[in-house]
Amino acid sequence: MPRSCEISVPRKIGLAQVIKILKKFTRHLPALIGVVLLLGAIYVVQKEFRSLKLEDISQALAVIPILALVFSFFWTFMSYYVLTFYDLLGTIYAGHRIAYVRVCFASFCAYTLSHNLGFAAVSGAAVRYRLYAHWGMTPMQIAKLVAFCSLTFALGGLVLGGLVLFLEPDAVPFFGEHFPRWAMYLIGAGLWVVVIGYVTLARVLGHFHLFGNVIGLPGFRLALLQVVLATIDVIMTATIFYALLPHAEGLTLLRFLAVYLIAYTAGLAANLPGGIGVFDTAMLVGLAPWLDPATIVGAIVVFRLFYYIIPLFIAGLMFTGNEILLRGGSMLKGVRTLASWSEPDFPIAIATGAVALCGALLMLVGALTPPPHFAWIDPDLGQIANHAGQFVPSLIGAGLLVLAVGLSQRVHLAWGATLGLLFCGAAFSLLQGGRLWVGAALLVVMVLIAPFHRSFYRHARLLSRPLQVSTTVPLLVLAACVLALAGFAHQVRLMVDLAWWKIILASEAPAALRVTIALAVGLGLFAIWSLIRPGRVAVQAWDDTARSQFVGLGGQAPARVDGLVWGEFGTAALAFRRHGRILLGLGDPVGDKNDRATAVWQLRDLALKENRSPAFWRAGPDLLSIYADLGLTALPLGPDNRPLPEAHGDTPMAEAYLVCAAERDLETMLGLLPELGQ
Repeated sequence: MPRSCEISVPRKIGLAQVIKILKKFTRHLPALIGVVLLLGAIYVVQKEFRSLKLEDISQALAVIPILALVFSFFWTFMSYYVLTFYDLLGTIYAGHRIAYVRVCFASFCAYTLSHNLGFAAVSGAAVRYRLYAHWGMTPMQIAKLVAFCSLTFALGGLVLGGLVLFLEPDAVPFFGEHFPRWAMYLIGAGLWVVVIGYVTLARVLGHFHLFGNVIGLPGFRLALLQVVLATIDVIMTATIFYALLPHAEGLTLLRFLAVYLIAYTAGLAANLPGGIGVFDTAMLVGLAPWLDPATIVGAIVVFRLFYYIIPLFIAGLMFTGNEILLRGGSMLKGVRTLASWSEPDFPIAIATGAVALCGALLMLVGALTPPPHFAWIDPDLGQIANHAGQFVPSLIGAGLLVLAVGLSQRVHLAWGATLGLLFCGAAFSLLQGGRLWVGAALLVVMVLIAPFHRSFYRHARLLSRPLQVSTTVPLLVLAACVLALAGFAHQVRLMVDLAWWKIILASEAPAALRVTIALAVGLGLFAIWSLIRPGRVAVQAWDDTARSQFVGLGGQAPARVDGLVWGEFGTAALAFRRHGRILLGLGDPVGDKNDRATAVWQLRDLALKENRSPAFWRAGPDLLSIYADLGLTALPLGPDNRPLPEAHGDTPMAEAYLVCAAERDLETMLGLLPELGQ
């Protein structure tokens, strides 16, 4: 276990401390942006669309013409078809052509995962690595392909964003009415300058240096194809939605593109699975001048079904079948390859996306459906459900949204708590006879994620150590919040058919009630996150005590070490060194087998905290699947401690690996090899 260390606090805050504080704030900025955007979306829906009812949405869905559904499905197919050429061009750029049928399979699985979790959470790199490594691509080639596909995705948005800002600046939601035209033109020109600059550099340079990194560029023709394909893909994706809308005077495809691009960008910025809530609200607001809310929501439902949900389950079945075939073949041959060590990310994607959708459903269903009826059930149970109304289910929905973040971090306690909340939400919904479909959906998701408990192997802060101040305080806060909500139960019953967030926004509700519920829910959700989040990073400076503890766990002390990072149970440790912007783990963690994987994640968390990139030198084969979970590439090392040369065929197993984000940090790591080999 690491020793407690005294921390000296400087008397004056200098420039270095200010920069450190800013860096710490920057690390949490994406999450903060997501929370702000989600809260803003809830507020806008409540304020602008409070009259929206489920019956209106059902009628809007019923009147969508069959031909419109066919066109929308066709454009969905075409969009995923175009995406396959991203990967095809990426294999050319990486210097290793793959059969197009295989490229289609890998592209569909990877992009389906990316669409449902968002690029801020995952880029599909783990899926690509798993498949392309089996088909003979080397880790470095796969890293180049991943970087190529990620860049291609952005180029289309830049091209069309510039076009919209020049031709239809007034149609851009939130900005068109408040920014002068010259500013919109300037921004549009800036977007085009980025694209033109990229294509020009691809023409005149083979590579260039940026922030100490060597950036390799494709040829001119390949870069031009990137821009064209990305532009076509964005147009096709927008057309999926546009085809579902009825004719509206003045709503041209170009104006719709302005709304769609802003909504999609907001969804990406929110860092939420599929941009849930934020994308939808932006579409509602942006299209409001031309269409009624029910029609827009109906189109959103079908769009998400076609572009997100159906492809996710199809890709999941395809990927699972492929895994069974691969593992069966490996068992028959008695051969292990590096590819066989990377586990699929689909359990995480399905769990995170499905639970977030369930949370949003429970949060919003009460705003869209009339009060349920209880005539068909036992009167006593009906009375309990009647008292719960929509208030308790909406609290469960908020809890599921928080737990979805814990699931994305692979926390086991989040998995268990999610199953419990899904069951409670389903029970309330089934007891409320008018919402049987909600309960059925929650039960399906519960059954879907229950078998994947082994995919959630990280320890929560609550269970990783004995009770301390950092865990006791959130427990007390959570208990106080529950008691506060219970104390206002008699007033809440007067508005039982309102979700908690609707009570907060209801001007007719007593101010004390609104403030209490806002504070209780907000602090309660924060307390839940504090308890289920991964254990705190435990770092110990390297000294004689640390050396003896490390050796006592079975490790061999390296020549130069900066410190130890401990697993979340404090029973496994990983030695590390700092090399500029690289935080380098030295070998695999040593100690308790059940805590070694969490030590790897702890080093990754420490790297993020220090604004560095995690990497691992001479890692063994046992934890390759954990490194793959972090989105890192494992390059086998030869007897000379250098990466084995690129070769066709399956990447061979080795005794030691260099593990890093190859597309970003490999050049830096190669420069460190002479020093590391000493």
